Amino acid sequence: MHTDTAAWGPVMWSCRRLSCTAWVLLGVPRAARGGSNGHCLLQPSLRTVNVIFRNLDTAADCSLSYKELKGLLKSQTTLIDVREKWKIGQFGKIPGSINIPLGEVVEALQMSPQDSKEWYNQDMPAKSDHLVFSCMAGVRSKKALDIAMSLGFSRVQHYAGGLEEWAKYEPPETKQ
Repeated sequence: MHTDTAAWGPVMWSCRRLSCTAWVLLGVPRAARGGSNGHCLLQPSLRTVNVIFRNLDTAADCSLSYKELKGLLKSQTTLIDVREKWKIGQFGKIPGSINIPLGEVVEALQMSPQDSKEWYNQDMPAKSDHLVFSCMAGVRSKKALDIAMSLGFSRVQHYAGGLEEWAKYEPPETKQ
C-alpha cells in the first residue's frame, strides 16, 4: 500500500482504510484495484477523495424540501426534471421545470448554446448558476446532482421528495 505522506499528508493518514471503500463507491472492480487481503494498491488522487467526501455529503447538504423549492422557484434557479419524457407525459411535471432525461445530463450540461437551444429549447446554465434536479422520488435527481458536481457545477441541489411529494401540495403541470 502506498503511504507517501509527503504527497497525501493528513488526508492519506486519516483515510488509509477509506481508499478501498472509495474505489468501490467509484465502481472500480477489485481486479483493477490490485492488492489482496482487503488492501488496495491503487490510491485515489486528492481530487478523487474530495469528490468522494463531497458526494457522501450531498444527500444531507443538497436536498431540498417542498417549501425550500417553492421559494427557490421564485428566484433565478433552473429546475431540471431528469425523468424520461413518457413519464412526464403520464404523470406531469413541476411547473417551470425543463426535461433532460438522466441519460442525457452529462452531454446536455456540456452542450454549446446553439445545441442546447436546438435540443432543449433552452440555454444550458453556466457552472456558477443555481441548478435543482428533480424526478419522481429523488433517486434519479440525486444521481444527476452527483453528475453535475463532477462536471464542476458548484450551486446544485436536488428535490429529494420529487413529484410524489410535490403532488401532495399542489397539482403537477400536465400538457393540455
